[in-house]
Amino acid sequence: MASMPKISPRDAKALIDQGAVLVDIREGDERARAQIAGSHHMPLSKLGSLGNVPAGKGQVVVFHCKSGNRTLVNADKLAAKTQCEAYILDGGIDAWVAAGLPISAAPQKPPMEIIRQVMIVAGSMVLAGVLFGIYVSPLWFYLSAFVGLGLVFSGVTGFCLMAYMLKRMPWNRGYA
Repeated sequence: MASMPKISPRDAKALIDQGAVLVDIREGDERARAQIAGSHHMPLSKLGSLGNVPAGKGQVVVFHCKSGNRTLVNADKLAAKTQCEAYILDGGIDAWVAAGLPISAAPQKPPMEIIRQVMIVAGSMVLAGVLFGIYVSPLWFYLSAFVGLGLVFSGVTGFCLMAYMLKRMPWNRGYA
């Protein structure tokens, strides 16, 4: 699956200090919480519309996400965006922080992560559907079924309409 080797945070830091390019593939709302200074932002969701990694010939590229898993799963797509030697930051920014390496914290409090917002809205809709189905009319059970179908669709396709809509809410603008 992975076409790139993993690299430890300390080894990655040494490469970055020698001129390697660090690329953050997390979404804007995640990056707003914390980032590694000097990293380039290439969100995975927009990878197809972005050009190649801004690295010169002979430069090394290190890709990272939050835990390293997203980078590992998408290693082939990421490798296609660079023509240089490339690595995956093992453990992502979480491992970077655990190794005591510096990050830049958000200048202002960013909104709650989109996935958590989706869980709150979806869970509230399911609960409302069940309660209204019990106390008002059985037709309300269809609301819970509809939300469940939407979650299954999101899991199968990787596209979540609710997340798409929530990213455009006023409190999330500028982070999506």
